[in-house]
Amino acid sequence: MERAVVLLSGGLDSATCLAWANAQGFACHTLAVDYGQRHAVELAAARAVATALGAVEHREVRVDLRAIGGSALTAPIEVPKDRDPSRAPGIPVTYVPARNTIFLSLALGLAEASGARDIFVGVNALDYSGYPDCRPEFVAAFETLANLATKAGVEGDKFTIHAPLLHLTKGDIAREAARLGLDPALSHSCYDPLPDGTHCGQCDACRLRAKGFAEAGLADPTRYA
Repeated sequence: MERAVVLLSGGLDSATCLAWANAQGFACHTLAVDYGQRHAVELAAARAVATALGAVEHREVRVDLRAIGGSALTAPIEVPKDRDPSRAPGIPVTYVPARNTIFLSLALGLAEASGARDIFVGVNALDYSGYPDCRPEFVAAFETLANLATKAGVEGDKFTIHAPLLHLTKGDIAREAARLGLDPALSHSCYDPLPDGTHCGQCDACRLRAKGFAEAGLADPTRYA
């Protein structure tokens, strides 16, 4: 089995991405990042998903992006609520500066050190909040960077960045999770959960999650406030 590093946030998208990589026959090593996010309950969800889906190993790396700030997820900025994410103008304040660049860099380092040459990330460019680091151009550019900036890459042992959910709607992702046998109740998506981990039901992530299950015609197992 080929090794792969899978970025696992604990959300539905990354959990489905892990299930997809498993189904392709990869031996999956999962990586979660504790970046000082207000929704740190997702880290526990990532551990649960990794265990349930039989990851070879699960690692958690801490990079405190609160030192940089600039996002409602890492600074005392209000998380937007009760709006239609698809119609909201501009890039929302929940965008974390350079987050996916940092996450993929960590995954790249782990992949090179461990001998993996395949990296999976659950970014999505259709039903998302407008983040620039979720677009196909970004994924392609990072793959180019990975093969220019590493010993393995310049010696011809190339890396591939896989983003299997890139062109799926949230409904498609919910259906894919069901097809792959993933229990979506293990995952967590909310940007601003209650102290007990309950989804707020009002932030962009919650609304997109609920939209996905509704579009797929599937029962939503999520606990919303």
